[in-house]
Amino acid sequence: MDLRDGRASVRAALYMTTFAAGQSNPVIRQFYERLRTAGKAHKVALVACMRKPLTILNAMMKHRTRWQELSAQLA
Repeated sequence: MDLRDGRASVRAALYMTTFAAGQSNPVIRQFYERLRTAGKAHKVALVACMRKPLTILNAMMKHRTRWQELSAQLA
């Protein structure tokens, strides 16, 4: 496996969940739209949206906190 390829299965899962979240999750949808309005390309905005849940989950694990709807909107 080439290091530049990343983990295809993880990337595919993130893509599919982000695609679904973009249609049903207002936080992800607004984040995507804000990036697009700022002039980011579709793929750049999509990848940023794919990283957002990972960033939230990493912070939750670091601080040993549970999911809170308000914190997700502020992230």
